[in-house]
Amino acid sequence: MKLVLIGGGDIGRNNTKYETAKIDNYVVKLSSKVKPNFLFIGLASSFSDSYYKYIKDIYGNLGCETGKISNKTLKNIDVVKRKIDEADIIYIGAGDTLKLLNLLKEYKMDDMIRSACNRGCVVTGISAGAIALCKSGISDYEIMNNISNNYVLINGLGIIDIMFVPHYNTDDKKALDVKNILNGTKKVAYCLENCTALSVVDDKISTIKCSDKAKAYKVYYENKDYIIDEI
Repeated sequence: MKLVLIGGGDIGRNNTKYETAKIDNYVVKLSSKVKPNFLFIGLASSFSDSYYKYIKDIYGNLGCETGKISNKTLKNIDVVKRKIDEADIIYIGAGDTLKLLNLLKEYKMDDMIRSACNRGCVVTGISAGAIALCKSGISDYEIMNNISNNYVLINGLGIIDIMFVPHYNTDDKKALDVKNILNGTKKVAYCLENCTALSVVDDKISTIKCSDKAKAYKVYYENKDYIIDEI
């Protein structure tokens, strides 16, 4: 298994800085391919075409052959399967976590992605895309869809058995909601700030940080104490 779970970070869209270079370089090197076949799955975003434009430039400049799965691609499931089967790197983008999970399951891409993991494909997710790969995660989908003002626990595909929390440094309420969700449980959450990622290679978990300021944590309750361990 080769997973890279990204907590967030700008990729140059909307006149932002490009912040995830160290992570993107790591993803390409992890594939161990001279010219990796890179596949972007942008189904969580309402702006997947413009999203892909920037991702294509980033990974194209890193020596990849790039392609994508969009809503149009879903009309031909044989093409979807072929693209996933041929990918050396799969990158699942950010956006609406619940929308993404529903589409992955509806079109049986969850099983295709599991198979890709089993054959050694590097599977990368950022924000919603990272949550989707995990057993569970803390998502803003209720906030995005005007259901509530809360971050909520959502079940992912369970490719790796962890709870994932992206963008941990962007909203103080997220840290409070995570604490409340964990209260009374023995669960451990991996909380990643922007510009950090978890690398999962077989059973080994390590962190990638794009700056000295970027932090990643394991948070959990031990007895009645709330523990925040930097990793």
